[in-house]
Amino acid sequence: MKQKPWKVMTATALMSSLLLTSACTSDHESTGSNKKEKGTTANIEVPVTDYTFDTAGNMFAYSEFELSGEPLAEGLGLDLDVLDARKLDKPTKFDYTAGIESYEYSEEAMYEVTEKSGLGLHLIHGPVTEQWAKKVHKSNDEALADRFYELADSVGYPREEIFRNMFPTMIEYASGDPHYAQKVDTEVYSENDDKTYVPVYQVDFQSLRWNRDKMDKILTPSAYGAVFLKQALWAGDFLGGFHTVDKDEELEAKTPNDDKDKNIALGVSSADGMQGMILTEEIWNKLNFVRDHLFYNAKQQTLTKATGSHYDPAKGFVYLPHKIQVVEDGNELAPNVKQLVVEDQRSLLQDQWLMLWPASEFYGITDQRPENKNQNPAFLAVFDGAPYPSAAKENLDNNPSNDVVSTDPYSVNRDVLLQVFKNIDMMHFNPEVGAFVEENNGNEQGKRIDTFQAGYTMEALRIFERAIDGLPVGYASGEDAKGLGTAEGKRALELIKKQADFIVTKLMRKDGLVANGFVIGEGVEQSEPTLLAQLGAIRGLTAAFLATKDEQYRDAARTIYEAMDNHFWDKQLHVYKTGKDEMKYNPFVAGALSGVLRVALNNLNNTEADKPIKSLERETIISRYVDFYDRIIDGPSVKEGMQASEFWDTGDVYIKGDKSGNTDGDHVPQVQAGHGKYGIAPILLNVEVKEKH
Repeated sequence: MKQKPWKVMTATALMSSLLLTSACTSDHESTGSNKKEKGTTANIEVPVTDYTFDTAGNMFAYSEFELSGEPLAEGLGLDLDVLDARKLDKPTKFDYTAGIESYEYSEEAMYEVTEKSGLGLHLIHGPVTEQWAKKVHKSNDEALADRFYELADSVGYPREEIFRNMFPTMIEYASGDPHYAQKVDTEVYSENDDKTYVPVYQVDFQSLRWNRDKMDKILTPSAYGAVFLKQALWAGDFLGGFHTVDKDEELEAKTPNDDKDKNIALGVSSADGMQGMILTEEIWNKLNFVRDHLFYNAKQQTLTKATGSHYDPAKGFVYLPHKIQVVEDGNELAPNVKQLVVEDQRSLLQDQWLMLWPASEFYGITDQRPENKNQNPAFLAVFDGAPYPSAAKENLDNNPSNDVVSTDPYSVNRDVLLQVFKNIDMMHFNPEVGAFVEENNGNEQGKRIDTFQAGYTMEALRIFERAIDGLPVGYASGEDAKGLGTAEGKRALELIKKQADFIVTKLMRKDGLVANGFVIGEGVEQSEPTLLAQLGAIRGLTAAFLATKDEQYRDAARTIYEAMDNHFWDKQLHVYKTGKDEMKYNPFVAGALSGVLRVALNNLNNTEADKPIKSLERETIISRYVDFYDRIIDGPSVKEGMQASEFWDTGDVYIKGDKSGNTDGDHVPQVQAGHGKYGIAPILLNVEVKEKH
């Protein structure tokens, strides 16, 4: 049998594979199969309304999809080993939807952005890469090639099987056109004995580039932060254990020195470990770039460095501004920064919580404080000097006065984390009203409190409190453990509680729904409630319950959920309306809905102690979950739905002689068969749900 691993590349000099061909333009013509496939979606239409790729919305949504994927299904009792991407809706439709679709859509979209598309600046120009190149007296591309070999060796991954023609990103742009700019290479790379084959593009990413001329070359914290969130969650998953070298079997970490055994390597498997290392390398370079170049001094009106534990916002705000334009240097293969220009100096709450959350997740991975007894030994092994440097010792004690500036992953992340946390507190929290305002211009707070943004700020603060207090994060962020009781953790809990009280006392209406927002000096907004506001409030109140154990917040979340289901659920179309008489879905709505359905299943569903609520019966929530993915994400036909295309990992295998572009017979086409002249990346698009007449 001629069979090779899916995730390999042909033996080629890695240095050349890290430099890439530039993209060319394409015009967009619709293609794809029209054959009728799975599901009972005949009564709706779900046309795409915008083909622009929104980085922040997509990566936020796919982070929620990830957590609502395998971790959710496994937590509800599914044995993940029984899942097979080619056995649609088995063992149940929910199991397949969560364990395969939600999870794999999430993973592949991340790689699309961080390794394939070119949507940003190349890792060759990363600060750490440049430092290393100077130290070893090599060019940046040679140094990065050597680094990738070192990372491969640390996880027992064959050097010759590293992907070819990658575009690993150091930092990502705000948006772009997800249509491929050239013909996707679907030629046979290797054949299997069942007529399926591995196409070239799965191992050589050269044909998967997006058009650089159609990228919005803006650095926005919510965009590069949402990618950071995806990277941190997956890195934590991939590097959270060891594996045997001879059989590639996962091992639970017992000590940080387990990998000293020649038959034990870092990462839960060789392939996953390699991806975890690439993601961590990207994060490490990104954080150094963000800390040293992207903070804005409001007094001096210039970009500057973050100072982390030494930062005092009372002496003047230094924060991440909303928009920084990148003027590139003209290098088509691996563009670098020529100039950074601040286009919008405001601090937006969404930008800040979408940096706080991932930095908190990554803090949980890199934490080396001796007082933290909850640390995973596998993570300690990754950051023990090889392949990643240990933290500066001065930064691991309880004395901030002796902290030093360091480029190691723990220290640079902590600098960003603490500065963003202080800014959320001082720039966005209004102590008079007890809530977070959605913007600050650098001199004064705005007046509006946005329910969705405030709710997700609470969830980000919950993860921050867990990380800073040494509690498990990532997939284990719901677990109980004894924390360190830090001053920062206590302040985070205070902020969560005050914002929760504000939602309950000021934003909840008599009908159980929450208002979209509140304007200080004017009061509660009287606009028609949106689905997004309800989702933010439920997510935030559930976070408050999990962080404080105060049942009143869970009760409030259940009340809003019940009202949301009664008010927004369309019984005929089996979808949630997003506003009054409209069903317009973008990635932020989709991600928040996925997250709320997950916390409903895990934290809000009826227990014996609860007064039963029909919409919070587990079977009802599961049916809503399945309908959401089936009708809105996958859509009623290959030309409809939010998921633009799909990859091998969700069942759409390549079969010799099959030109359908949809071999698994679902409603999501293969990448080359999707919208556009050359197809479209596996990402989320904006749609509008309509009744079919």
